[in-house]
Amino acid sequence: MNHGPPVAPPNAAEETWRVFRIMSEFVDGFETMARISPAVSVFGSARVKPDNPYYAMAEEMGRAFAKRGFGIITGGGPGIMEAANKGAYEAKGVSVGLNIFLPDEQLANPYQNVSLDFRYFFCRKVMFVKYAVAFVCFPGGFGTMDEFFESMTLIQTQKIDPFPVVLIGSSFWSSLVDWMKANQLGPSPFISAADLKLFHITDDIHEAIDLIAGFQRSQFETSGPAPHLAAGLTAEGTVTGRQPQRARPPDD
Repeated sequence: MNHGPPVAPPNAAEETWRVFRIMSEFVDGFETMARISPAVSVFGSARVKPDNPYYAMAEEMGRAFAKRGFGIITGGGPGIMEAANKGAYEAKGVSVGLNIFLPDEQLANPYQNVSLDFRYFFCRKVMFVKYAVAFVCFPGGFGTMDEFFESMTLIQTQKIDPFPVVLIGSSFWSSLVDWMKANQLGPSPFISAADLKLFHITDDIHEAIDLIAGFQRSQFETSGPAPHLAAGLTAEGTVTGRQPQRARPPDD
């Protein structure tokens, strides 16, 4: 199979200088996002049109969160991202768009009063986690699934303190949960039953908002961070943790 002309290996000097571009994205992101709190990261399909019921729900959610003092963080694109930003923007709240460079060019939605542009997905993904008090996932494609399962991985492995992850749309998400129960929690389990309690599914955006607001209030009432956070945090907002222990290879 012909995949086109061979690609030249990266130049070592170019690779080294690329580190500074990555650093600049983190610096810009940290300086901007550190002033925004609390905020909720909202994910969902860029292909959803304004006449879709989920668009209206995301817009209403953005507006309701803004009225309760929460900022909204999205990927800055159209669809669900636009709807959530629009609701927060029109309610005079903080509306963040973390826009991404794409080969076909992302069309950034106009409802952002805080806007950042990223070349690197991994820099952008850090901002979604580090500066959010909760995730809300509407129906979406690969990108939405990526963010959902990343949050599950970080919470499951205790790399971040647990926070609400709410999935909007039971008809969309329930079949995925059924698959997880049948295959990941099957006869040879790859996850535990407790892992399926790390997220909450609802069709009621106000239930989602109340859950997240209640969690945020409870955080102020606690005396300190969770025990596993005592090890300290990395710059990306995850727990430092313990150094991996390397087993010795078996004797021949």
